[in-house]
Amino acid sequence: MKNDKLIAKRQRMLIYIFFGILTFLSIIPFWIVLANGTRSSEQIQQGISLFAGSNLKYNWDVLMNKGFDIFSGYTNSFIIASLSTILTLYFSSLTAYGLTAYKFKGKTFMFSMIMFLILIPPQVSMVGFYQFMSKLGLLNSYIPLILPAIAAPSTVFFMKQYLETVYQKEIADSARMDGAGEFKIFHTIILPLLKPGLATMGIFSFVSSWNNFLMPLVLINEQDKYTLPMLMQLLKTDTYRTEYGSMYLGISLSIVPLLLIYLLLSRYIIGGVSAGGVKG
Repeated sequence: MKNDKLIAKRQRMLIYIFFGILTFLSIIPFWIVLANGTRSSEQIQQGISLFAGSNLKYNWDVLMNKGFDIFSGYTNSFIIASLSTILTLYFSSLTAYGLTAYKFKGKTFMFSMIMFLILIPPQVSMVGFYQFMSKLGLLNSYIPLILPAIAAPSTVFFMKQYLETVYQKEIADSARMDGAGEFKIFHTIILPLLKPGLATMGIFSFVSSWNNFLMPLVLINEQDKYTLPMLMQLLKTDTYRTEYGSMYLGISLSIVPLLLIYLLLSRYIIGGVSAGGVKG
């Protein structure tokens, strides 16, 4: 018995050490980027350091002189990411509810098509999408970056899997007997049940939209409408001197909101993924 406890204790210790190493390896790249944002170019070229420097103000001044309007970038990225996330969550949940709660002809085929769409990379349709938006006169507009979020097959798939673990037909039937309509049932009963799943996919959708670089680059040419990832391309190396500190500072500013969101909502990610990954 004593040997079993000792073995279990050692195994637990090894697991803690293993996950401690993984945590360290995950955090260290972000920490280095943040630290380099406060160091000079000469210090950065001398090697890696985990300690902050004293060149934060200088790097900030250099960054502003390069036309890096951080506040405009934050605003533009936030508008696109927040609106597209709201649309994705609402319509994906609605679709998942329909596929879970109702029986209708073609339901299996429809879900198979959604699964198939997950496999198609968005870059395949980029040229056609650009031409379509050009004919509609929607270039240099945020609409092509927000409205397509209504159709998010991967979010539909996750929400359907999650809803199947928490949905109870009897509750919906009781609401119908009390005179509630389908949309009222969805808004007052189903959406509250989906809160952990909505939080999880909300974070993923927001981060994905926030980091989206290629599609905004294709559709937007006016610099005052640039998103934060697009502003990163302005941090090019100069001919005679490369300001690595200002480049790291710009990158740091772009990831700080994502780090804060993850720190605040990480428990929802773990809970939502665990629940959505188990079909009861």
